[in-house]
Amino acid sequence: MTTFALDPKLEADTFTIAESECNLLLLMNDVRYPWCILVPKRANTQEIYQLPRAEQIQLLTESSLLAETLMDEFILDKMNIGALGNVVSQLHIHHVGRTTTDDAWPNPVWGHSAAKAYSVKQKTETTRQIAHPHLTELFNFR
Repeated sequence: MTTFALDPKLEADTFTIAESECNLLLLMNDVRYPWCILVPKRANTQEIYQLPRAEQIQLLTESSLLAETLMDEFILDKMNIGALGNVVSQLHIHHVGRTTTDDAWPNPVWGHSAAKAYSVKQKTETTRQIAHPHLTELFNFR
């Protein structure tokens, strides 16, 4: 059996801020957008259908609660959710909070411009906002 390991590109571009029974919750290191990524803790998994049914349901539950929390806490206009996998094949689901005044609106955030890294203070505050009671029931925040 292969042990789960986070893809090096995801590890380099994000902070792991929480963990549930089935998934890691990552924060993209780009202060311009409330941008989280859910990563199922399953080795050799590229697509949602490859997860056991119970883990698919758990992933959808966590994704929905994460999206709701981000929308409410950051007062967003749109939540972009997607599992692209073109650059990183490991299954991961982006949750990108958008406002009509953000740097890339209305275009995709990918390839728009270089990321603006979080300061320690900004990362701490953003993580605190994300650690809403909806999510602390499912995730252990770091």
